[in-house]
Amino acid sequence: MRSVLTILLAFAAGVLVTLWLPGRPGTPSLPEHHPADLPPASASMSPGVSYAAGFEADSEGDDWPPEGPTPEQVLYAQPRLLRDALARVTPRIAGKPNLYLLTFAGDGAEDVFHNEAEYAAKLFTTRFGATAHSLVLENNPATLTSHPLASWSNLDAALAGLGKLMRPEQDILLLYISSHGSEDHTLLVDMDPLPLDQIGAQDLAGILAMHPFKWKVVVINACYSGGFVPPLRAPDTLVLAAARTDRSSFGCGSDSDITYFGKAWLVDALNHTDNFVDAFRQASSEIRQWERQDKLTPSEPQIDIGIGIENQLALWRKGFTPGPAVAFKPPVAAPAAAATTTK
Repeated sequence: MRSVLTILLAFAAGVLVTLWLPGRPGTPSLPEHHPADLPPASASMSPGVSYAAGFEADSEGDDWPPEGPTPEQVLYAQPRLLRDALARVTPRIAGKPNLYLLTFAGDGAEDVFHNEAEYAAKLFTTRFGATAHSLVLENNPATLTSHPLASWSNLDAALAGLGKLMRPEQDILLLYISSHGSEDHTLLVDMDPLPLDQIGAQDLAGILAMHPFKWKVVVINACYSGGFVPPLRAPDTLVLAAARTDRSSFGCGSDSDITYFGKAWLVDALNHTDNFVDAFRQASSEIRQWERQDKLTPSEPQIDIGIGIENQLALWRKGFTPGPAVAFKPPVAAPAAAATTTK
């Protein structure tokens, strides 16, 4: 039944994309997505909260806002929401490398991921000047009508859209993913009861390979995210992972506002340096202290630095003077999201 529903919805979305997008000058077209059969991290922070393999979505849709749009309305609105989000991306600054941040908050059952995705977008565009641009994909009951979903289809389409706004040989793509992760290195993509495809390590590498970006920074903030490093490794890519391939990361859960890695790398480190590698080293040290204090098994964040990416990031940094620190303040939930629960 799920397969049939997925096929019908994908077909309908494709028809809507075809009908809505032609004739709109300056707006990137959105490709169709062909889903595969594929099989999920971490203030105030909540120490010791992590999710392991076997995480299952709540089939009853308890997180859906009772006063919000219907699931069908949300699905049919995706082409428009993504088109509008791409249209809001700030103009490219000519004559220097630009950085395009795409955030992806995968699990709609916990605000922590949504908080992190929106904060990252605010941090980059406020602190790193006009050469930094952002687009947010997120699953959250409070943003069903304001932001495109974090889904396989929207990730692929957003990358295609950004590819038409960027100069792929000069500009840098920064993909920041925050969600739960499983021991088989699969990200949880969930906005229950929508039938969303999950994204594994090889899947993500395949999605990125379909687009023409030369320079990439990929940040995977999830349990077991070290398993994403090998398939994403490339000479022109910086890969950051919140945990070792066989370790959990921490700070997620209903009592958390931001994950351990999100607080350490985004809030504490990037508010003091614009160097992503230096920020990672600072964040790793800070996370070790928190884990030791809370008597947790060390997550051991991972980094892989392609031979060319640091020079390109340095060129980008020359194009702006960092602004002041950006305080982290969790967004206030909309009334329609007040009745949400946590899995």
